[in-house]
Amino acid sequence: QVQLVESGGGLVQPGGSLRLSCAASGFTFSSLAMSWYRRAPGKARELVAIINSVGGTTRYVDSVRGRFTISRDNAEKMLYLQMNSLKPEDTAVYYCNPVGSAYWGQGTQVTVSS
Repeated sequence: QVQLVESGGGLVQPGGSLRLSCAASGFTFSSLAMSWYRRAPGKARELVAIINSVGGTTRYVDSVRGRFTISRDNAEKMLYLQMNSLKPEDTAVYYCNPVGSAYWGQGTQVTVSS
């Protein structure tokens, strides 16, 4: 079955960095575009970044462009999100998702606070 396991979240001060990871299994990872979403407290889930199946094309929501970088390792079936210059408004639970699917992991909590 499809499994998505996010990790790498934590508590970080404003301006800090974190690298999120998503371990994928149960589907042909290298054939699908992948995305990162986040859900902040009291808000709807928001698309953060997308990467195509081979990693050559990426897209970001305006609020993170220039600070976050999405990447993937198809050989290891891993998806990453490098987050730099973090802001309190980046606080959320972050999820990875095969684009167009209804599969979700448990998410990883990112808290940006001094």
